[in-house]
Amino acid sequence: MAAPNIVNVATINGKTAVQLVGTSATAIVSNAANSNKVLKINSLYAGNIDSTANFDLTVDIFRASTAYRFAPTITIPSKAALDVISKPIYLEEGDSLRLTASSANKIEAICSYEEIS
Repeated sequence: MAAPNIVNVATINGKTAVQLVGTSATAIVSNAANSNKVLKINSLYAGNIDSTANFDLTVDIFRASTAYRFAPTITIPSKAALDVISKPIYLEEGDSLRLTASSANKIEAICSYEEIS
């Protein structure tokens, strides 16, 4: 199957995903293989909820068993937020947007995206 031509689509559904980020790479958004969809990631925000310590965040696109880290080891100060993705990117079929933190349960993330089919 193939992702739809985004010039001529039938459906666009707005979605929001949230995640308490752990120390293992975990998808906040995934586009299943053969989904016949493309996911347009509009924004990704991450906030450090700890009141005293800084923590690191790594963001990657996982495709064909390979992690492509486009935000590797970014430090988020305590009680601060980071705008990780402010311009759209697309997840093709089989892609996942994954997050990894230097310490579990210290970073919360919110991802706004569109499911296009």
